[in-house]
Amino acid sequence: MGNAFDHLLLQQRRMWNRTAIQVAVILAIIATCSFYVGLFDIKRLSEGIPSLFSLFGEMLPPNFNDARDWIKPLIDTFAMSVAGTALAVAFSLPLALLAAPNTSPHPIVYQMARGILNGLRAIPELIMGIIFVAAVGFGALPGVLALGLHSIGMVGKFFAEAIEHADNSPIEAARAAGAAPLQVIMHGILPQVLPQMADVSIYRWEYNFRASTVMGMVGAGGIGFELMGSLRIMQYQDVFAILIVILVMVTMVDSLSGYLRKRFK
Repeated sequence: MGNAFDHLLLQQRRMWNRTAIQVAVILAIIATCSFYVGLFDIKRLSEGIPSLFSLFGEMLPPNFNDARDWIKPLIDTFAMSVAGTALAVAFSLPLALLAAPNTSPHPIVYQMARGILNGLRAIPELIMGIIFVAAVGFGALPGVLALGLHSIGMVGKFFAEAIEHADNSPIEAARAAGAAPLQVIMHGILPQVLPQMADVSIYRWEYNFRASTVMGMVGAGGIGFELMGSLRIMQYQDVFAILIVILVMVTMVDSLSGYLRKRFK
């Protein structure tokens, strides 16, 4: 009995030692990266604080004189986020079915679908926005395409993982009843994962609304275009007013998404 207890303590000690070493390695990597990028440069940071306060002083008071001119860009931003998310969900579902091992028809198809999702996820939406602005011109369309394609990589990945972790019992029951592969998906898999898919889609819409404000800075329209224009001519009071408007809109979108998530549970 004593030997078994000593052996258990030894295993516990080894586990703690291994965990301590892993934590130490992670902390060392974090510290090295932080030092490399200058996060520990106290002198440089302290010199920047007065400039930051000076810039903030130039932003006061916020100038809302042109607020009426921001209504259409705000509508463009909202529309971009909705259309981009809808585009992502529409293409993510079939790709996710191909990228999940329990629904993919062949390992090669599985690897190809995973590769497509990884590729779309690897390219930032800002880079895609620049490319689509060069391809189709200025306006909301390049923003929608950029947000949609980048979101396919993220949404499709989460959809595929939800499908992969679906309970096998309804799937096996559907197959035992002689259901075709499409029927198995419709009746054995999708009813399980639809709430998770709805949740992911709503979260992605929140993200896309924030990202759409950045897309305007590369010529994709929206309120970000107005923000970039004010920054270029150093109208910092207008910049602050636009940031306040964006903050209010983001808060409203967050509240709406929270309400929608409760409805889908």
